[in-house]
Amino acid sequence: MQLEDIYQYFANPPEIYLCQEQAVCYILSVLLEGESYGSGLIQKLEREESRYRLSDTVLYAALKFLEDEGAIAGYWQKLEGRGRPRRMFRLNHQWQDEARKLAKLWSDSITKYK
Repeated sequence: MQLEDIYQYFANPPEIYLCQEQAVCYILSVLLEGESYGSGLIQKLEREESRYRLSDTVLYAALKFLEDEGAIAGYWQKLEGRGRPRRMFRLNHQWQDEARKLAKLWSDSITKYK
């Protein structure tokens, strides 16, 4: 290691991969705005919070957790011009309040590290 390596690290910090707990809060923050699909959640995160990454494995584990808890519902949607249906997710109405609390945890955590 050299001194320049330290400056380079802080000038271009490494990507941060979300754990499942963070992913749950992030997903709920997005679904409070409207429906989404798996790869759309990943793309939105990379577009809006370029420092953060979400792996497929963590994403789908978090989505399964939320479905099992009854927080979200998934359904298949066939899109015009697309060969196969896309699995869409939406927030269940009775989870609105809890989703807002968990989404705030996500929002507060990314604000803290900006």
